[in-house]
Amino acid sequence: MLSWKCRFKGAIVESLHRLLVLGGAIWGAGLLEIVSASLDGLLWFFAYLATAVVLTLVYVVVYMWVTPHPEIKLIRENNLAASLAFAGSLIGFSLPLASVIANSVALVDCVVWGLIAIVVQIAVYFLARLPMPRISERIEKGETASGLWLGAASLTGGLLNAAAMTS
Repeated sequence: MLSWKCRFKGAIVESLHRLLVLGGAIWGAGLLEIVSASLDGLLWFFAYLATAVVLTLVYVVVYMWVTPHPEIKLIRENNLAASLAFAGSLIGFSLPLASVIANSVALVDCVVWGLIAIVVQIAVYFLARLPMPRISERIEKGETASGLWLGAASLTGGLLNAAAMTS
């Protein structure tokens, strides 16, 4: 006759075996459904990502056309002021764009609000020039404070723009 400890251990092992077999069958079916559902959204992921990339490129072109200073040339020359201003502006645009993607109901909705984000961010550039009219000249000279001011103003505009788009 087996001791109660052996019977107890045997019962636990048998229960665990049944649980694993049952769980494996459920897990296998559930896993396929999860993967299938995830792949269904993959097309939309690429659609929104491509839209975001195109809108960002449009923003960069418009921003570089509007500003009198040559951002890329200055950044290549290791101009910290130009880097700060451009990085702040790019992040300031990306924040509302990310908000738009997260909250849009259709791809067209994303494009429309992305274009609005471009207009708002360009307006922020002109507003940031009001207290400092020669900001582009100062950035070209490498005056870090000017680049930081423009970058911070762009980030602030982007944050407020993103918040306004979610309400």
